Amino acid sequence: MTDNTGVEIGRVVNYCDQLLQASRFKDYCPNGLQVEGRSHVRRILTGVTACQALLDEAVAWQADLLLVHHGYFWKGEAAAITGIKQRRLKTLLCADINLLAYHLPLDAHPEYGNNARLAKLLGIDVQGGLEPDNPLSVGNIGVLPQPMALQPFSERVAAALGRVPQVISGGEHPIRHIAWCTGAADRMIEQAKALGADAFLSGEISEPVVHFAREAGVHYIAAGHHATERYGIQALGAHVARHFGIEHRFADIDNPV
Repeated sequence: MTDNTGVEIGRVVNYCDQLLQASRFKDYCPNGLQVEGRSHVRRILTGVTACQALLDEAVAWQADLLLVHHGYFWKGEAAAITGIKQRRLKTLLCADINLLAYHLPLDAHPEYGNNARLAKLLGIDVQGGLEPDNPLSVGNIGVLPQPMALQPFSERVAAALGRVPQVISGGEHPIRHIAWCTGAADRMIEQAKALGADAFLSGEISEPVVHFAREAGVHYIAAGHHATERYGIQALGAHVARHFGIEHRFADIDNPV
């Protein structure tokens, strides 16, 4: 617990780093504190992506910490701080708001991760990782309590996520074993096929993967990048807030992709 001045930002960052084992991941961006703000935290706002709309929400709510899945400083992006990047960083710095981001570590966490939370939401029993020899696998394979045909399972996904998924049929077989990886992981359908999955669920799908799904006999459910990755960051933010005795709120910035 903390007093009414809040908890030191360093304590929050260290706790999240250790909880998510952030240093063990080779990622496309820095995980952890990306932009330093005020020294103490009383309010955490969580969201999927640190877009301008989410930053404006953080300012309006007077958040001390913005905790997200998609932050900044991705490999291969231009280094110059101009345009959209300049406006986003200026918003954070002028408001003295900390930005804390976790990408692959949040995907992979067995309790608060995107894949773990999606499995719980859809009633899937997790059996293991999509990369069986990798303890940091960001995708999973599991089973449904009872086999389901593709259409009713797709309807379950739509009801749970509030978004109608794009569905590619891999045949007439029901779904018992299912593999999934939230976000943009459509190529992992190859691992799903190798592990004997009846279906694969991710956020997005590319043109070649449509043909792979049909020819490999694996149903594909593209349920939305944003839609599949809303739940890990909410769970993490709620947990951190409970742990430190501070406020938390999730802001769902609409994204149809």
